[in-house]
Amino acid sequence: MEATQTRAVAKYIRIAPRKMRLVVDLIRGKGVQEALAILKFTPRAGSPVVEKVLRSAIANAENNHNMNVDRLYVKEIYVDEGPTLKRFRPRAQGRAFSIFKRTSHVTVVVAEK
Repeated sequence: MEATQTRAVAKYIRIAPRKMRLVVDLIRGKGVQEALAILKFTPRAGSPVVEKVLRSAIANAENNHNMNVDRLYVKEIYVDEGPTLKRFRPRAQGRAFSIFKRTSHVTVVVAEK
């Protein structure tokens, strides 16, 4: 990773990756101020989590790499699948149905324009 970009990662988030990707697709490539505004008004469970990771990436850029916050944008943002918790739900006539409680790893990379 070059010095003009920095990242932040949140692991083992208890929201399915498919639901998280709907949120991260909204802010990919946007400026960080615009991205924070979009996340603030997006009514999805993943929004506060992504906002927290984005704020962490911004803080890393500012404090560790002396970047100008006003010139930052979301260079990369992606969601990987974490480990799945497997649970069983009792059903009629003694059967059991599987329930997969999926987890996500969120990675945000910010860079200067």
